Amino acid sequence: MVFIQNDDKVTMTASLQGLTPGKHAIHLHEKADCSSDDATTTGGHWNPENKPHGKWGDENGYHRGDIGNLTADVDGNATLTFETDQWAIGGSNQNKNIIGRGIIVHAKADDFTTQPTGAAGERVACGEIK
Repeated sequence: MVFIQNDDKVTMTASLQGLTPGKHAIHLHEKADCSSDDATTTGGHWNPENKPHGKWGDENGYHRGDIGNLTADVDGNATLTFETDQWAIGGSNQNKNIIGRGIIVHAKADDFTTQPTGAAGERVACGEIK
């Protein structure tokens, strides 16, 4: 995972290997702590505005960590580029600052409806944004 900030936009570029083929949810979580085997130490989805889980940009609300889904090919490789002005790398605005968050890839796709996780299943990959 690479995060780059240019002016007021952050671009995340994900390049993953070793996934099962198909769709996988990807979310930012509350804490940069991948110390547990099941990655539950990252907490829940990053949700500084206490909104319902949903699809990014949904007028009914969504978590700041609700990135969406990526698709792994038959070899288990997946890439995703995501850009937003709702994140920042550092700074005092904790509603935007992604430093200190975890990034999780889940076993299943996000259905964008089921609360609070989108029925995304187990956490299969964990990263720490520092």
